[in-house]
Amino acid sequence: MSALPRRAGLIAVLLLACLPLPALAADNALSPEEISDGWLLLFDGQTTFGWEAGSDANWKAQDGVLAASDGKPGLLCTTSDFADYVLKIDFRCPQTSGQANNSGIFLRTPLKPGNPAKDCYELNIASPPPESATGGTVDPGWSPWPTGSFAFRKRGEYRPAEGWQSYEVTAVGGHFVVKLDGRTVLDYTDPQPVGRGRIGLQYRFGPIEFRNVKLKPLGLKSIFNGRDLAGWKPFTEQKSVYSVTPAGELNVKNGRGQLESEGRYGDFVLQLEVYSNGKQLNSGVFFRSIPGEFQNGYELQVQNGFKDGDRTKPVDFGTGAIYRRQPARKVLGDDFRWVAMTLVVTDNHMASWVDGYQVTDWTDTRPPQDNPRKGLRTAPGTLIIQGHDPTTDLSFRKLRVEELPPR
Repeated sequence: MSALPRRAGLIAVLLLACLPLPALAADNALSPEEISDGWLLLFDGQTTFGWEAGSDANWKAQDGVLAASDGKPGLLCTTSDFADYVLKIDFRCPQTSGQANNSGIFLRTPLKPGNPAKDCYELNIASPPPESATGGTVDPGWSPWPTGSFAFRKRGEYRPAEGWQSYEVTAVGGHFVVKLDGRTVLDYTDPQPVGRGRIGLQYRFGPIEFRNVKLKPLGLKSIFNGRDLAGWKPFTEQKSVYSVTPAGELNVKNGRGQLESEGRYGDFVLQLEVYSNGKQLNSGVFFRSIPGEFQNGYELQVQNGFKDGDRTKPVDFGTGAIYRRQPARKVLGDDFRWVAMTLVVTDNHMASWVDGYQVTDWTDTRPPQDNPRKGLRTAPGTLIIQGHDPTTDLSFRKLRVEELPPR
């Protein structure tokens, strides 16, 4: 063999070594690639914002983990419902010699499930009974459904390990695929699937810890084709100008005005990206709007301003806010760059994420009313992209919706 091919191969290896590697996310954070791909961070590493306890177990957000070690068995659940998704989560179940630990991750669950064989899916975290436990009394912490199993549904492939382990669950309709530390341990299909529900973390026996709780919604369908305004209706009597840019983005200039979807959505997941072409410009996306009426719906706010250099002090409720209902707890968006937004709406509950970080968690406790300005509206309504005022100049892309099924 000549020296030339060997030299060319060496040069190629050196060039590859110089290429930048994809950014890796720290614990309880998302990488830029994950944000662009629609992932949501369900645990921010510091607080239980977006979670609700179903018992008095001593759940704490501390040192970057969600942990419980004592109290009445029960779940710590997301306040939001999800249907189809990929869920990633790390767990650690510290064990004492001879002592059983039993916990789990509940999928599509109510806050207080009654029967895991029917009203949710319990992905167990438990060791099987020791071989010596034949006859006699067995510690109730030991489970016939070891780690990797859907309790009361299907036994998985148990893989004993110490320290942190990682689950990855893909749930589409009634089909579930579970990976444990990268290896498939369970493939299960439910002929009568639960439609949607919360993500629940269980405390039962022994200490349990969780971190890196991430979810990517699946089943979203594009509602903007990037070529024209098909599927949308502008209010021509208003001042806003809506157009599609050569790059395939939806742009709105001037205002006031609105662009209204032909589709109507009640319980749904909405994802989009927005770009503000000026400083602290104001816009928003109205939802569950009364069809044909001007900006009469709930509003997902777009406004990247904040006060005194403090992102926890939003201007005009802040990007991701449920406008006039709940301000964003932190302004994550910036002008002159693409900002990812997610909105999850079910029944009377609404939550939003900006760049994958949850910024609102709001429940409309007002009496039912068809007009959302006056009370709780749960009826399906249109989406509206707002033209706010003469300074408006914003662009939108990746507009996608997943309509959520009933439980």
